[in-house]
Amino acid sequence: MSEKDAVCYVECPRDAWQGLAGFIPTEVKVRHLGALLDAGFRSLDMGSFVSPKAVPQLADTEAVLGALLGARSPRETPREVDLLAIVANERGLARATQTRVHRVGYPLSVNETFQRRNTGRGLVDSWALAETMQRESAARGLGFTVYLSMGFGNPYGEAWRPSDTADAVARLRELGVRDVALADTVGTADAHKVDAVLSAVEEPAPLGLHLHARPDVWQEPVEVALSYGLRWFEGTLAGVGGCPFAADDLVGNLPTERVVPFLEDRGFRTGVDLGRLPALAEHAAALSARYAEPHQSRAHQGGDREDTPQGEVF
Repeated sequence: MSEKDAVCYVECPRDAWQGLAGFIPTEVKVRHLGALLDAGFRSLDMGSFVSPKAVPQLADTEAVLGALLGARSPRETPREVDLLAIVANERGLARATQTRVHRVGYPLSVNETFQRRNTGRGLVDSWALAETMQRESAARGLGFTVYLSMGFGNPYGEAWRPSDTADAVARLRELGVRDVALADTVGTADAHKVDAVLSAVEEPAPLGLHLHARPDVWQEPVEVALSYGLRWFEGTLAGVGGCPFAADDLVGNLPTERVVPFLEDRGFRTGVDLGRLPALAEHAAALSARYAEPHQSRAHQGGDREDTPQGEVF
């Protein structure tokens, strides 16, 4: 295959784990992430440098990174691996620079209400912060990705047009942000909305797409995106995670174990070992079920092997 047939597929354990009430022990996270790397995943949204009070599940991101990369020699860690962690402010960026993470992701909403709820500041201040983060990330050799939340509408009844998202993309490009992903925060980005947004964007091909969808409606939006030249998609094994605003338990992330074979069947190269996907998806679902509720364990003090899922294989 030629290079143009390659697809960047980002597996997002961070998105799958952040809403779980039970703390997943650090060593369990490390084994799962290591299994993803061993299966050929090269881009992982794996952690977060936000306040532990806001997202306690990801308070151990520094420890996870240290164990994941520290346990692997340079020969064992593929050179093209790209590990991303979410940041919401300057403090998070400062934390990131003290680790071996490769990239930070900043959530910037098209919608004022969601930006305040998600990051605690309005859009005027958030745009200024995005510019600062772009500059400081580049100076420190970190990749910088902006996720345009509410890129396909909002649940607040507030006005939205496809051109709003397109204008935000153009503005980010003017700031020098190269990596922009459109995020369907509420699970409403059907094929029509994806087409409407991408047709309003000048040069849509470099964009990424982070959709939330019901298990039976993800294929058509992905096909539309492919027709516009998009080659960057994101999801989670077993479709775990999703959006708290969707008001639909069936709305989750794109199911990786279905999307990756779908892409491969159409001639695109993901680099993922398809034979490992069923077991990985089963394990991701088991983690979600195991830690959906709080557990009485010593996990917060560095992990407890007795608190790992039964049948742990990684």
